[in-house]
Amino acid sequence: MAHATHHIIPRPLLLKVFLALVALTIITALTGQADLGAFNFMHVPLAIGIAVIKATLVVLFFMGLKYDRPINALAFIIGLLMVGVFLTFTLLDMLYRGDIGNLDAQPIRGPQIEQVEAPSGSP
Repeated sequence: MAHATHHIIPRPLLLKVFLALVALTIITALTGQADLGAFNFMHVPLAIGIAVIKATLVVLFFMGLKYDRPINALAFIIGLLMVGVFLTFTLLDMLYRGDIGNLDAQPIRGPQIEQVEAPSGSP
């Protein structure tokens, strides 16, 4: 099977995508420093969302997925969905870690190591 010819992306379009990536990087840095008030828990999901948008722009234009076979786009989308599922489960695990079975007012602590004192006659 012969491959299709390589699509040449116009320079102005590549420049626009580059500027969008720079703007999204600045937005990521600003939102990471911002005080979101009651929505402070949204820092990580917001950063992940912006990173997905940036990765999509890179893959679509700089790697040419927009002009490639549709099966490659399907593989990219399925990959993104799987990463999203894994990150969701990881974030849920970290959010509720240590809370299962914690019915006391005190936090859960690991095993305590006893300190061994040196004999009183040693220098």
